Amino acid sequence: MEMEQEKLVRAAFRTIKGVGSQHLRQLIAYFGSAVKAWDAPQSNYYQVPNQGKWVGEILKRRNTIDLREIGECLSKQGIGMITPDEPDYPPLLTELADAPPLLYYRGHLRGDEEVLAVVGSRQATAYGKSAARLLARDASAKGIVIASGLARGIDTAAHQGALESKGITWAFLGCGLDRVYPLENRHLAEEILERGALISEFPPGAPPLAAHFPARNRLISGCSRGVVVVEAAERSGALITVDFALEQGREVFAVPGPIFSPVSRGPHHLIRQGAKIVEGIEDILNELPSWSKQASQVSLNRELLPKETELFERLDHVSILQQLSDVPLHIDQIAIHSTLPVSSVSLALLELQLGGKVTQLPGQHYVLAREC
Repeated sequence: MEMEQEKLVRAAFRTIKGVGSQHLRQLIAYFGSAVKAWDAPQSNYYQVPNQGKWVGEILKRRNTIDLREIGECLSKQGIGMITPDEPDYPPLLTELADAPPLLYYRGHLRGDEEVLAVVGSRQATAYGKSAARLLARDASAKGIVIASGLARGIDTAAHQGALESKGITWAFLGCGLDRVYPLENRHLAEEILERGALISEFPPGAPPLAAHFPARNRLISGCSRGVVVVEAAERSGALITVDFALEQGREVFAVPGPIFSPVSRGPHHLIRQGAKIVEGIEDILNELPSWSKQASQVSLNRELLPKETELFERLDHVSILQQLSDVPLHIDQIAIHSTLPVSSVSLALLELQLGGKVTQLPGQHYVLAREC
């Protein structure tokens, strides 16, 4: 009961204009808890270090806020709250000096999960989406949670890949959980809630402001053991996530891309700086020995994709290989002759590339690899 009251009070502070996670941490450190800060006399607030207008807002607003109403509103929206003192709070986040003193979430959180972040460009190519989807699918099939930001492009593909293997994925939002941003991903968000979670440090009602997304990115990297970048411009949000990852002591991985693509420049820059090259999930597992052991156990014990699905994937590969020769063929032509959607063809082509059977040429053209 005391913890529930503490969470309600922390949520109440976050509804006050100008009071962010940093200010809330400051109040908890000074007073000992949010409840004690809420009940403290006005005179004590004048002793709080690094005061600003936010202290005046607290003194003006706290007597007008109904804690019960906040709790009822969150409950109606299916939004839960969790603090670093609780076991299901993402454990690696607790290591951060700026760990949010309160996270809002919808769905299911478990604190014993290993997490891999997969991030990249919103303007992703078919190659990038397929790579992100395949990596997320394979990692998820080995019991690893996929964390990303629900954005268009690579984030979307990463979440979809995890869901395809019946795995768990966490989507961190740069706004309140009473809305989904971008709106086009609302159906994806609902799918995520079946097994995973939508997470935010921003209270309900907070809009998706540009300033919120770097804060969101630090949580994506902070909760993860490693961060994989799949396509990114030289200046992008994905590389901001990498900066956070390096500060937090996380492993950084990058998927190489076609040299003609501008969104290959970010990953290639990271590789030159020492990021590990990723061509498949084994490259990640080899860098994280504890994950390799876990993945072996999951492979033995966990039900993977149905056999029927595996059979259809093999048939897709055969259908594509039968079309290819030394003459370049565009992905759209392959899709037409395969009677498959372009997304399925992209994923199959990526798998064939990783298997050394197909070579990609500029302009999304493909030929058989020479060894075939």
